Amino acid sequence: MGKVIKKRSQKAGLPPGTLVRIGEEKAEAVRITVIDYDEQGFQEKQVTNIEECFEFKTTPTITWINIDGIQNIEIIEKIGRHYELHPLLLEDIVTTWQRPKFEDFEKYLFIVIRMLSYNEQKQAIESEQMSLVLGSNFVISFQETIGDIFDQIRDRIRTGKGRHRKMGADYLSYSLIDATVDNYFAILERLGEKLEVMQEQLVSDPTPKLFERIHHLKKELVLLRRSVWPLRELISGLQRSETELISEPTRVYLRDVYDHAVQVIDTVEGFRDMVSGTLEIYLSSMNTRLNAIMKVLTVIATIFMPLSFIASLYGMNFKYMPEIQWRWGYPIVLIGMLVITVVMLLYFRKKKWL
Repeated sequence: MGKVIKKRSQKAGLPPGTLVRIGEEKAEAVRITVIDYDEQGFQEKQVTNIEECFEFKTTPTITWINIDGIQNIEIIEKIGRHYELHPLLLEDIVTTWQRPKFEDFEKYLFIVIRMLSYNEQKQAIESEQMSLVLGSNFVISFQETIGDIFDQIRDRIRTGKGRHRKMGADYLSYSLIDATVDNYFAILERLGEKLEVMQEQLVSDPTPKLFERIHHLKKELVLLRRSVWPLRELISGLQRSETELISEPTRVYLRDVYDHAVQVIDTVEGFRDMVSGTLEIYLSSMNTRLNAIMKVLTVIATIFMPLSFIASLYGMNFKYMPEIQWRWGYPIVLIGMLVITVVMLLYFRKKKWL
């Protein structure tokens, strides 16, 4: 996040709409795929030049242009000029870490949403920005990296199953948003499993490493919350929008996505409360263990106080000390120390301090 803020500062003073790539640098090449379809058929191809996509703009079919990788500013500029996209819209596409939002540009809609995935190797949530441009007969999606969660949507378009081939571009946009929201549930399920394991370990063996894991989980939930909370406002805006680009049948499906988003938000808030409670229990457990240790040390120190006094008393080097000449003086002192120790232990046990 610090690198992103640093790069944002490089835009200071530049005119609005200036395209400067802001976000984590990706070494992958840009991949452009096109799926063009209607109820009678479809075609799918991967293109090397963005100009190959322009021929689909005037066709009556539905076109989905998916661009994986936004580091090539020239490609973004070309597609922006051809589809007459606003410069500020293009600026938001290349500026990642945007807040999920929805904007109406009359001829097209612009939607920003966070696509999340769980990296099993790193045991962490990874987030990337996905931008959607919805027109009357096209959808253009921009993703930061290659790979997504839309394979089932592509399969339904290829096979003609479901409603995609019978519906318009707005239904395709809804499907992409719905798939993204549904994937949040899979991530929440994974985080729920981690939280259960942590709670079990908290009872059996709380360790400093467990504290790090709890803190890391709390950060992941903060990331998830940032991605999900604005989503409710986004979908609500799409529902209430008076644009003709979204048909009434699609608005019904958007209500269903809205319900899913609310469920995700409620689950995230529940997990955050559970993590906070788990963290408090851990700290309380550590304080209890520390208090137990301090109590033992205090008891030991208290027992040795009179013993230290006796030892220091007879450790003085005065010449005239009556007990120094006693034959049984040394064993009597040792027995006295032992008696004092036993009496103090019995007293502590009676007071239930041990």
